[in-house]
Amino acid sequence: MDLQFTPEEEAFRAEVRAFLKDHLPPQLAAKVKAGQRLTRADQEGWHAILNKKGWLAYHWPKEYGGTGWTPIQKFIFDDECAMAGGPRLVPFGLSMLGPVLIKYGNEEQKKRWLPRILNGDDWWCQGYSEPGAGSDLASLKTTAVREGDHYVVNGQKTWTTQGQHANMMFCLVRTDRQAKAQSGISFVLIDMNQPGVEVRPIRTLDGDAEVNEVFLTDVKVPLENLVGEENKGWTYAKYLLTYERTGIAGVGFSMAALEKLKAIASRVQRNGKPLAQDPQFATRMAQVEIDLNNMATTNLRVLASVQGGGVPGAESSMLKIRGTVIRQELLSLIRRAMGPYALPYIEAAQFAEYDQEPVGPKEAATAAAAYFNYRKLSIFGGSNEIQRNIISKMILGL
Repeated sequence: MDLQFTPEEEAFRAEVRAFLKDHLPPQLAAKVKAGQRLTRADQEGWHAILNKKGWLAYHWPKEYGGTGWTPIQKFIFDDECAMAGGPRLVPFGLSMLGPVLIKYGNEEQKKRWLPRILNGDDWWCQGYSEPGAGSDLASLKTTAVREGDHYVVNGQKTWTTQGQHANMMFCLVRTDRQAKAQSGISFVLIDMNQPGVEVRPIRTLDGDAEVNEVFLTDVKVPLENLVGEENKGWTYAKYLLTYERTGIAGVGFSMAALEKLKAIASRVQRNGKPLAQDPQFATRMAQVEIDLNNMATTNLRVLASVQGGGVPGAESSMLKIRGTVIRQELLSLIRRAMGPYALPYIEAAQFAEYDQEPVGPKEAATAAAAYFNYRKLSIFGGSNEIQRNIISKMILGL
């Protein structure tokens, strides 16, 4: 394959840069680059800006409100947004449920839910993991029993990211307890604003509470909220996870983090010299840059392979593993560059409104929090150990 971008692709890159310069709010970009926490209004605002431009659902088919972009254009857009400080779009409705509905939903479901995703009318969350079913997702215990024109759902979900904001959840439930694990699972859409749904926050290592437990007690789900066929939900869940795992790789965000690391290393002093000249630190920085460039090439190869349609298969597991390890190493190096100044944890300093004198370099306030929070990258979306099992089976045939 030709790894050089065509003149048309470079022209598209210039168009994206011009749009970001004119429409990405500077205050929002500054928050993202500083690693500060975003509010719900920040995320909804960026969602609305892209939707108005028609660039929000850039991986959807054009007939459903997508852009019709090629995989390479999508890569360029992601890369430019990350480098400019554009926030990561909330993926649950847009990047996960949307593709599932487009491929497996009926026409009524598409007409009802897809426009609401684009307009931001619904905030979706993901009901997959349970206390006893994380990487071994097929062992989930949440049940859905059919009673007349609805299901009655009982169970518990955990690690539900941004569930505190959500009014809707796409959820895996067990509809046949006699079938083998994967065969008795269904994919349903649950209204979170009804009796029987309880959301409890889980405070994470960085002090935030972006993940939650969700308890479902006699929750009613209309039969029309079943996506696809009953007991075939595992097929839809796997399809969704290829989108999630490819997105977790985060090539653009790692590129932005590398530029931030280089800027810090050129400014912070160690033994009277810039940190970038310290042999040990420079070696680690060079290695992560090599790994990142290699992953970016692999990402382009995967994109080129699906240029004619379809989605990545087990290759998404490769991207998930390498992407998460690289992002964790970048955050580790940024934290190390801060030295002892990364030790104090001032929760208020995680927000843009904090106006006190920083302790050490300005990047120190969020360095440790980001490092600890993103240890999760190699766990969620299917742990990296599980991804290696997928690669060994699906690619190597072991």
